[in-house]
Amino acid sequence: MLLDLAEHKEEGFIPLKDIAQRQDISKQYLEQIVSIINSSGALRANRGKQGGYMLAKEPSEYTVGEILRITEGNLAPVACLEDKVNQCERVKKCKTLSMWKGLNKVIADYLDGITLQDLLDSN
Repeated sequence: MLLDLAEHKEEGFIPLKDIAQRQDISKQYLEQIVSIINSSGALRANRGKQGGYMLAKEPSEYTVGEILRITEGNLAPVACLEDKVNQCERVKKCKTLSMWKGLNKVIADYLDGITLQDLLDSN
């Protein structure tokens, strides 16, 4: 949805029905996504006849990591890395914790290094 808004940003506010049609997904599904994304401040909304949604920032200012964290929550590969302080009772003796931390960093660095603009430019 955000990529569609980025692609059509010059058109102003875009109705969900237009995005749903272009992306071949249901408007009801988009309404669920919009409620999550809109509460994060990532979108601007306009009600009424010319209503719809548009990005609150430029496509180059949204990272894929940021978007996934808004929609999916934490991206940690294991539950013990989801909180700032590791709550796992095995943290002091876990032989794999450093591997999971490394994977978590690779995932975050990779996804935070890709913007909506990068995705638009890749086609």
